[in-house]
Parts: sequence; structure tokens; C-alpha cells
Amino acid sequence: MSEFLIFLFVLQGFFILFDEFHFHIKRGLPKWERIGHPLDTLSFLACFAFTLFFAPTKIAVSFFLFLSAFSCIFVTKDEFIHAEKCPAGEQWVHSILFILHPVCLVAIYRFWITQEYRPFVLFQTSLMSLFMLYQFFFWQLFRPVVTSDDAKD
Repeated sequence: MSEFLIFLFVLQGFFILFDEFHFHIKRGLPKWERIGHPLDTLSFLACFAFTLFFAPTKIAVSFFLFLSAFSCIFVTKDEFIHAEKCPAGEQWVHSILFILHPVCLVAIYRFWITQEYRPFVLFQTSLMSLFMLYQFFFWQLFRPVVTSDDAKD
């Protein structure tokens, strides 16, 4: 079971990278996405990091569930605009990511409660941290900003 859950993280990583390096690079990102995407990653990262620093007490579990629910809702914030600005393929990738997002949070919760795969959680947290830094610095410093009118398929 745990190996299957780890596979879901690999699958999620594949779709995130495909979204980033196929769709985002192709269409460019307007300012709202340049800010929003690292914040999406941060909301997810907060859940993972929390499990590394706190024992799964009743209060900690409640806070983890709050962070997870917030993250699941927060990452959908751009979809109203994406519906107009993104090609159908990118929207499909987003739908897969929206399915995998809470599933991966449930997996992290399971790993936290059972204290299984702690090195994997640390590794995954590190990868997400690096990706968030990439999202911020690459899109802020190295790519020209596109206007929202330019950000069409």
C-alpha cells in the first residue's frame, strides 16, 4: 500500500512538471500566476513540513487537517481565469492535479500517523521547496511578463 502511495507522488510530480515545462513555458505566465503558483506550492509544502516538526497529537492533527483543507481550496483559486486563458489540455492536467492533491495529503497524513517513510516525506518536502524556489526565481527574474491578454492558448 505504501509503495502505491509513493507512486502517486511520482505521478503528481510528472503532471506538475508537464504543466510547468510544457504549458507554462509555452504560453508564459501573467503576473497573477507568477505570484499565485509559488503560493500554491507553499500551501502544499506547509502541510508536509508540519508533519516533520510536530508529533501527531490531537491538536496537531486538527491543525494539519485545517492546513490540508486550506491548501485543497487555495490551489483552485485560478481556475475561473484558467477556464478562459488556458488550452483544454492544460485544464485536463489541472483536473488530474486536483484529484492527486488531496490524495497525496491523505498519504502524508498516513505516513505521519504511522511514522512510516519519514525519509521519503523529508525528501518530498525538499523537492517541493526547491520547486517553489524555482517557480519564484525563474518566473520573477528570467521570463518576461505576459499580459493577461497575451496568455491565451
